[in-house]
Amino acid sequence: MYKCEITRKSLQFKIPAKTSRGSYTTHDMLILRLEDEQGNVGYGECAPLPDLSSDRNAYNDISKIKEIIVDYLNGIEVIENICFFERLSQRQIVNTQLSILNSPALTFSIESALMDIVRPSAVFSTPFAKGEAGIPINGLIWMSDYDNMFRQIERKLADGFRCIKLKIGAINWSDELALLKMIRQRFSVNDLTLRVDANGAFPIQDAMRKLEELAAFDIHSIEQPVKQGNTQEMAFLCENSPVPIALDEELIGVYATEEKINLLETIKPQYVVVKPTLHGGLSGATEWMTLARERNIGSWITSALESNIGLRSIALLAAYLYGPDFNHSSVLYQGLGTGQLFVQNTPSTLHLIQDRLYL
Repeated sequence: MYKCEITRKSLQFKIPAKTSRGSYTTHDMLILRLEDEQGNVGYGECAPLPDLSSDRNAYNDISKIKEIIVDYLNGIEVIENICFFERLSQRQIVNTQLSILNSPALTFSIESALMDIVRPSAVFSTPFAKGEAGIPINGLIWMSDYDNMFRQIERKLADGFRCIKLKIGAINWSDELALLKMIRQRFSVNDLTLRVDANGAFPIQDAMRKLEELAAFDIHSIEQPVKQGNTQEMAFLCENSPVPIALDEELIGVYATEEKINLLETIKPQYVVVKPTLHGGLSGATEWMTLARERNIGSWITSALESNIGLRSIALLAAYLYGPDFNHSSVLYQGLGTGQLFVQNTPSTLHLIQDRLYL
């Protein structure tokens, strides 16, 4: 039997985190604490994004959430023998309106806490988990006006980042192209990897033109150029775009294995960007990566504005799936740089040295 405690927490951003969907000034979450009969403790984080997560309105009643977690854990026969990166009781539907399968943020929190308690050797024996190696990450440039984005880029480059990801789609398009041109004039494709993330901001009728304009700057990839749900249009773009396309929001709400396979084989993206909070927890993220790899589709793992609690779990997963040195990964740089966004983050031993995240 497990003891379960849940507390609410709200983190304040140092500056508003702006995307094409809007801005965040605070991020609300539930912190899960599990304790087993031997006194081993694990923590997890349930922090859906209010305008994006499929389960964003599911966690208002803490007492009901505790009941769900207890019911879920009681349905697991032997925790010690569970492979954490397969779906835990995948088809289990709890006797409430909320199911574990359709609640990725809650799944992520439970799996993270259980992983801490059980400490599976494959996860905790990586060089990253032992503090011997860092995970290469991209430097994230948030949407703002031209001058502010320029200063962000300058700081990231000065800090030693060799992969920069720009959020695009909210300011004047010519200004965004000018920023990319400035970067490429200073750093060649051999010296700096450039990624962009549109968060679905491109109008379908303009998407190909914008992709062709982006191609002039040797862009590594663009995440979600058009809004999710435009399956045929996205498939056309993936087949014809001069810039490789990565699916992100497109994966939200797709939980059944058959549906994941159908989406990948219909759209045929070059990459998928996997976020445990949004895409089914640690197990769901692993399944996405595995299915993509089987179809020669690249992938990387990205945090989704979690606190240090969630970021640590995601980093442990990334090191397990793509490590130890990431040289055999289809993508070198992971998206794990959001831990520096908050005024007072949760305690953590995570730290950055240039563009590498260490535990």
